[in-house]
Amino acid sequence: MRQMHKALIAAALGSVFYSQASIAEVSANIGVTSNYLWRGVTQSADGPSVSGGLDYEHESGLYAGTWIGSVDWGNGDGAETNWYFGYAGEAGDFGYDVGYVYYAYPEEEYDESNFGEAYANGSFGGFGFGLAYTLNADADDDAPFGQGDIYYHVSYGFDLPQEYSLGLTYGYYDFDIDESVWGDWNYSHVQADLSKGDFTFSISKAQEESGDDDTKFVVSWGTSF
Repeated sequence: MRQMHKALIAAALGSVFYSQASIAEVSANIGVTSNYLWRGVTQSADGPSVSGGLDYEHESGLYAGTWIGSVDWGNGDGAETNWYFGYAGEAGDFGYDVGYVYYAYPEEEYDESNFGEAYANGSFGGFGFGLAYTLNADADDDAPFGQGDIYYHVSYGFDLPQEYSLGLTYGYYDFDIDESVWGDWNYSHVQADLSKGDFTFSISKAQEESGDDDTKFVVSWGTSF
C-alpha cells in the first residue's frame, strides 16, 4: 500500500481542473488487503487492512497526495497517514520519480513513530529501481527508523496471457543504528505479485533479522476513480 501521489485538494474534490495552458487532475483510491505488507514486513499483525487516499497530479509532472490505512503493530489498532509530494516524468524510455513522504501515526500507542523520507525511483522498460532515505524522525538518530536509514529496491514486471501480469521485487533495508545497543536490524526481502484487473495475489518473504520472516500469502483489491 503506501502508494504515492495532494496539496490543493481543498480547492476541489471533483476530477479535473482546466486552464488555458495546463491540465491538472484529482483522483481518489480505495483498497483492502488480507495483510498490509510494507517492505516485506506486516503492518497489520498479519490481519486485514483497509485504505484510501486522494491524489493531485499536474501535467507538468508535479504531484501531491495523502493516503490512510489501518495498522496494528501488536499494540492496538491504529492508523497510518502518508503525506507526499514530488515530481515524475520521462526522458526517452527512462522514467523517474523524486519526492518526499511523511509517515504519521496519530494514536498515543504509536508515539515517536512518525518519520519522513526522501525518495528517488527510476524505470526502464519492465525494470524498476530506487531508494528512500530517512531525513527526519521522532525516533533517536541511532535507533531503528531514525535519521539516516536507507531502503533500496529493484523490480521487474511483465505481462502474461489472459491479461495477467507478474511483478518481482527485491528490497534491502539498511539501518543507520548503534549496533552495540540495537544489534543488527538490516534485512532483505523478496516478493512476487500476480495481478489481474483490480486484484493482486502476493507471496513475500523477509530475512529473519526483520523479526517477521514467515512466508506471507496475501490477496489485495484496489481501485482508483
